[in-house]
Amino acid sequence: MISTPYLICSILSFVPAIVCHEACHGFAAYKLGDPTAQRAGRLSLNPLKHIDPFGTVIMPLLLMAMNMPVFGYAKPVPYNPAYFKDARKGDLIVGLAGPAANLALAILGALVFTAVSMLLPVNVLAQNDLFYYFYTMFLPMFSLINLYLMFFNLLPIPPLDGSSIFAFFLPKKYLPQYYKVQRYAMPVFLVVVLLVPYVLHFNPIGIYLDVTAGNVFDLLFSFAG
Repeated sequence: MISTPYLICSILSFVPAIVCHEACHGFAAYKLGDPTAQRAGRLSLNPLKHIDPFGTVIMPLLLMAMNMPVFGYAKPVPYNPAYFKDARKGDLIVGLAGPAANLALAILGALVFTAVSMLLPVNVLAQNDLFYYFYTMFLPMFSLINLYLMFFNLLPIPPLDGSSIFAFFLPKKYLPQYYKVQRYAMPVFLVVVLLVPYVLHFNPIGIYLDVTAGNVFDLLFSFAG
């Protein structure tokens, strides 16, 4: 049974993570000369502008109910590489902008956690439920969810950001075939994410996130003592 504080902290962590992620995609494209995201209203920090019904709501709730790492995705920000001086380089920068935003937020959460741990003893925090949950639950969860989103989106599977990064390093002669594969990659990936752990009791994405996000999380929070 999911506790109310856990659910609230999860939502308050996940929503800003995906909003900043997507807004930074759009902002990066805008700075490179592409007004597409701006015209579509996707530079906004309004969560309603970025929500994907399945990737932002249903999928994270299913993962939470299955006691799996909470991650997901929002509506991909529209952009037009034709506006970029160098289309492949611009595509790479836009692709990296979202994960970079999540990394920055994860570091911010760890810095606040470390600062609080140095300034206030736990017994003082325990005297106020709100501050106690903020310190012991929200800040670690905020950083961890941002790291989950970062590494999840770095996977080279459309429409995740890693597909743009992977395409940058792929020789041009293979790009047409890669773009054809993109159309079928996401449905297969979702089957792997949601059904394989349930049916086979083996969770490759969870293992990947433990190795990547988990280790970075441990490093960031190791300074709190």
